[in-house]
Amino acid sequence: MNDTNGMRVLVGYAPDERGDDALALAALLARTMNAPLTAVHVHPPPWPTPGPGAVDAEWVAYLKGQADEALAGAAARLTELDVPERDVELRVHAHRSSGRGLIQVAGDVGAGLVVAGSAPRGRRGRVAIGSTADQLLHGSPVPVMLAPRGYAAHPPKRIARMTLAYFQRQDADGPLTAAASIAERLDAELRLLTLVLRPPGLAAKFRVPGGVLDRQLAQAEEDLRYAAGLFGGGTPVERLTAIGSDIAKTLGTVDMLHGEVLACLSSHDGPLRKVFLGESSGKIVRAAPCPVLLLPRGATAPTVGEKAQVR
Repeated sequence: MNDTNGMRVLVGYAPDERGDDALALAALLARTMNAPLTAVHVHPPPWPTPGPGAVDAEWVAYLKGQADEALAGAAARLTELDVPERDVELRVHAHRSSGRGLIQVAGDVGAGLVVAGSAPRGRRGRVAIGSTADQLLHGSPVPVMLAPRGYAAHPPKRIARMTLAYFQRQDADGPLTAAASIAERLDAELRLLTLVLRPPGLAAKFRVPGGVLDRQLAQAEEDLRYAAGLFGGGTPVERLTAIGSDIAKTLGTVDMLHGEVLACLSSHDGPLRKVFLGESSGKIVRAAPCPVLLLPRGATAPTVGEKAQVR
């Protein structure tokens, strides 16, 4: 099965609510982009040291049975989600860590996007970062999209808009164009959002014309104009500045569509061309009421056939 558009979707699947949410999001993305989809079940490897033959054989047989059952469930669910069987690849991968296992498979299949679900302990409609997502968000060489808990219950019919939480910095142009490329493939509107946080102790009613907050707003608007200009005149880009006291509360004032995706950049302190969740991006991920896309530092728009580099 050839990837003709350079954007293979890889989804990690386990037979639980988290897996259902991830499949629902991955199926929507694959259908919209007309992209091939690889669903992978990562399971623990066999015992590292040989034991009695019967015990080893039983353990291997148990792992195989669990994996076969999981993949059968994934295949059936993807059929229900209207993903053509010809576009679906099912894989089993053995690794001690599910997130690192997904990163390895992403490199093997040339995935352009990795999708995972939220940890089961989180609030419905929000993303909780479990061990799998944490590993993906601190080392994936390709963009990672997380489905909020309960996403499979009421998935949108399409991705209507991608909102990119944008902060001007030296290495932001590449990830910005990568996000725009994904939005274009999804036929989604693109919106640039900057969150301006009031200085500690400065109440909204004490805003002074020409003061610190006004200067922050002016700089934010200038940065957004610069970012929008990267796309030329052909791509309409909405620009929005939101003011608040902290990231979660400020993001809560921003309207989000049912088919929204919120994208954010990796921390500039992370390794180049790897996803790395920083303090601010972590707060955005946890506060978002929709799927979240995290872009690797130094990312660029994927080219046809481009494969992930895993080290």
